[in-house]
Amino acid sequence: MTQVLDDRTATSHTNPSRRLRTTMAAVRLAFTWFGVRKSLSAQQKEQAADSFGAESSYLSAAKKLLDTKHPAFKTVTAVRGRAVSLWKGMSLPFPESGVRLIRQDDIPAFNMQLTTMKAELEEAVEQLDERYGELKSAARERLGRLYNPADYPATLVGLFKLEHDFPSVEPPDYLRQLSPELFRQEQARVAARFEQAVQMAQEAFTTEFAKVVSHLTERLSGTEDGKPKVFRDSAVENLGEFFQRFRSLNVGSDAELERLVEEARNIVRGIEPQQLRDNTLLRQQIATQLSGVQSVLDGLMVDRPRRSIVRAKQEQVA
Repeated sequence: MTQVLDDRTATSHTNPSRRLRTTMAAVRLAFTWFGVRKSLSAQQKEQAADSFGAESSYLSAAKKLLDTKHPAFKTVTAVRGRAVSLWKGMSLPFPESGVRLIRQDDIPAFNMQLTTMKAELEEAVEQLDERYGELKSAARERLGRLYNPADYPATLVGLFKLEHDFPSVEPPDYLRQLSPELFRQEQARVAARFEQAVQMAQEAFTTEFAKVVSHLTERLSGTEDGKPKVFRDSAVENLGEFFQRFRSLNVGSDAELERLVEEARNIVRGIEPQQLRDNTLLRQQIATQLSGVQSVLDGLMVDRPRRSIVRAKQEQVA
């Protein structure tokens, strides 16, 4: 009888991809969202094309049904933005569209926050619906002859939804008995996806780290009209938030990046934004030290794609 081994338990968790596979879960975020733009009818496109002396087949035109800058609409949109930020902030990328990886330990907190946001979205949509008549009246005035009552549903309630789930990315266990060989193939495919997920996480962390370090360094070292540049507290806070995310989600796949992150953390440890505004010497010192980190990080970002290509070629040869 052929024995099929599950590589999640057959090897040590010191391997980053297997550690990712055993400690993370797939999480998916989806939205149902009322579309506020609609293409013009063929007749309307003909009329628009005639005004420019153009052929309608070469013209793309759409109308905006509602004012998305209205405060009530912006409140609805803001909930979606916060949900996406939470999803991305608590998870790592995965090579499957619409899916990311979240720590299993973080699922209860994530689920609770998403449940709260769903309730907030429902409330925001109800408030938007109360202003729906006002929004349609404004659209009627602004669209003129392009306004069509048939474009507008009776109510907006139920047309904006936020949903999340935790899909399985593992091969179904019944394949183990039905077709051991196919199960092995699926195991290999999933293992390769998690290897890719490690690379994606590494690249995402490197890019994000470079961005926040570069921004803070530029604000600390630059001048405007002979005076130090003004910077917001967020320039420092964003770096601190990155440290927290990295500490929570790092899978230990890049010793170089870990060293640079620790070096940057030590540089700004205990430093408050106001101290950097009040103390010019401290500001220059931090800027110089972060510039050193940025220089090494820039080299790392340039060199990494080349090393990834070499590694891929080696794997193909093997």
